[in-house]
Amino acid sequence: MEIQKYIDHTILKPDVTEEQVIRSCEEARKYNFASVCVNPYYTALVRNQLEGTDVKTCVVIGFPLGANTKEVKAFETENAIQNGAQEVDMVINIGALKDKKYNVVEDEIRYVVEQAKGKALVKVIIETCLLTEEEKMKACQLSVKAGADFVKTSTGFSTAGAKVEDIVLMRKTVGDEIGVKASGGIRDFEVTKAMIEAGASRIGASAGIKIIEESLK
Repeated sequence: MEIQKYIDHTILKPDVTEEQVIRSCEEARKYNFASVCVNPYYTALVRNQLEGTDVKTCVVIGFPLGANTKEVKAFETENAIQNGAQEVDMVINIGALKDKKYNVVEDEIRYVVEQAKGKALVKVIIETCLLTEEEKMKACQLSVKAGADFVKTSTGFSTAGAKVEDIVLMRKTVGDEIGVKASGGIRDFEVTKAMIEAGASRIGASAGIKIIEESLK
């Protein structure tokens, strides 16, 4: 198992400095992670730092609440891609999903997918900790229908992060059609391994180096 290729090396806290972002990029180059995941402000910096490597530039959209309009999310996506994003992780409108306004949720995902088409992968953050089982399944179905490349568990900024049972449910719902990303609270190799065995094809973690080092023991 090439564990490093599963990891989106994540640095999303509000007080992150340029120096810390550059260090994360250096780490990602060293360990050959899948991507470095940052807030939009750092997109160009990360793309520049990762030039000439296989490590992708991943940017969050509508983060962390998901309550922006679809037009704002589409603009954020377009702007991020212009600045060098190769993957975008967007947060759905959680309230709209809970209100059963499924057309609103599908519409906004499709807006982002259309902006990213042929330029960047789209991962849809459904924030599992705030949803019922039925809502999780519905969010996954809408993501597939709207053309997303991945569904993702969590922002890591709400009440809880990824759980193995959510990965099982999400993988079962989307089948082999799209990827499943586990994110939020993943801090060691054992949990990472469990997520992958449950069906995760990508792991969002700020503890990527610790996970790699534990995997080598």
